[in-house]
Amino acid sequence: MTCSPSRILHVGRPIVSGLALAALLLSGGALVGARPLAAQVTCDFSDLPGAVWWGTRSQMTAREFASYVAPVYWFSPDEPLLAQRAASGQRSRQLASGRDIMIPEAMPFEDPSDGPVVYYQFDEIVERAGVPTEGWVRDEDDINNSIIDFRSTGAVKLGFFAYFSEEAGLGAHPHDLEAAEFRVGIARSDLEYLSERSDAVCDEPTYVILVISVIAKAHGIVWFWNIVDVDDQTRFPMHLFVEEGKHGLATDKNSDGYFTPGYDVSRHKNDAWGVRDIISQGTLFSGGYQAFMTKVRQDRHRVFPPLPPDSPTRDNFDEPWSDIVADHAVYELRALPPEEAGAHDPGLHHFLSDKAVPDWPKRRYAGDVQGFLDWAYEGQIVKSLGVAARYDGDIGLSFVFPLFIVKNFEIDLAGGGFLVHRMWLSDKGLRDFGWMLMYTPSASRWIDTYLGAGVEWDVTDVLTDPDGEALPEPTTRSDTEFIYEAGVKFRVNLSTSPLRFLGFLTDFWGLRVGIKNSGFSDIEKLTYVFEFGAGVW
Repeated sequence: MTCSPSRILHVGRPIVSGLALAALLLSGGALVGARPLAAQVTCDFSDLPGAVWWGTRSQMTAREFASYVAPVYWFSPDEPLLAQRAASGQRSRQLASGRDIMIPEAMPFEDPSDGPVVYYQFDEIVERAGVPTEGWVRDEDDINNSIIDFRSTGAVKLGFFAYFSEEAGLGAHPHDLEAAEFRVGIARSDLEYLSERSDAVCDEPTYVILVISVIAKAHGIVWFWNIVDVDDQTRFPMHLFVEEGKHGLATDKNSDGYFTPGYDVSRHKNDAWGVRDIISQGTLFSGGYQAFMTKVRQDRHRVFPPLPPDSPTRDNFDEPWSDIVADHAVYELRALPPEEAGAHDPGLHHFLSDKAVPDWPKRRYAGDVQGFLDWAYEGQIVKSLGVAARYDGDIGLSFVFPLFIVKNFEIDLAGGGFLVHRMWLSDKGLRDFGWMLMYTPSASRWIDTYLGAGVEWDVTDVLTDPDGEALPEPTTRSDTEFIYEAGVKFRVNLSTSPLRFLGFLTDFWGLRVGIKNSGFSDIEKLTYVFEFGAGVW
């Protein structure tokens, strides 16, 4: 698949920041800074990154909206579920491809399908305050026919879910439901926001559906999520890699069939899971993603969405859409069932209860700026506090938290990683205090290095005078010392273990082993440091 060169205008520039989109939503659709009409009116937003539909309609059904945004699923050439089942139920040695692919599957309690099935759910909609129309009008008879009104809706979280009857490899189990979330904005053509980002000029108000970011929620751990922020090089429909046997999802920003760290993901790149086809064979590697873990995808293992006839993303392929659907499987799009639908099977019910939003969607109003910023940046800062027991000759407590307290600081230009605060209290009555600025390459790798520098205030008891004579009354002395520390952090993910109840604070627990040096230019004292507790840091 290739994208028309005319669509690539400003390399790597994100389409929108959280603050810009917040301003867009809060504008309420006001006619701000509209361009004068050109002599030749061209209402074409194909130069706008993330635009998957535009038109004068102000309403759309839920399923139709989802079909414009829906992704392509791209399987490994060795995906076990591509093995076709014979009438006896035994799997063939020949793997399906093209139109013969039958995955993702329909859930077992639903009507069977003669092709693949993908589920969708509007997790949340953000409505503009002060607009008389309702952003969401639910159809109680068929939720697919529920109405989204663009006049009052500014953004949505749209989830897509791929169900698989089983998985293979380490910790294999029946049932698997993998999620990807699309953050989607809805804008009007006569807003200054769009006029600054597109050459389109419309002779009447036109609504634009544009994807802001895509979150492939690999294996359910926020730090593992593969997140791509849409920019000029992002191509739609978005292609999602499906991990061999385990089915975790990863974003393929330019749909080239290769997973490229730092390009196909935009946030916490060192923690992003990527797509690790090797774990389907029971092989588990520590540390971060490496290129050899992903098998190159082949065209015949793509499963396509049911793009509507007027979808502009149909033009983003090298061949006509009619030829694509003749050679490839196209999945059916269904609304995600409620969690009680899977109550008959505890394994399946677990996945549905974790992902289904009761009476979806949740509704939020754009008048709450902070609430919207939380919406825009969710997935960057989650459970970022670390608390641990500490021993460095004295017993104490250690605390680690983001550099900006409520916002992590990630160092992109230095190969990724985070700067965080680390503080501790130790000794009798926790009278000693230390602080350092600490660098760690990731927040989720099983084995990770770290280093830091800071200051320690050490209170010691003074029992004798300089001549060695006992003092009548003991006193204390406080010393301020520069400190430097380097070491290794070992993390364990408890979310899928019998100890997952300990995840109330974080999904990770771990052990830190380091060596601390006191003194700036000279090594005055070396001390071993041990910490054990909860937290990614």
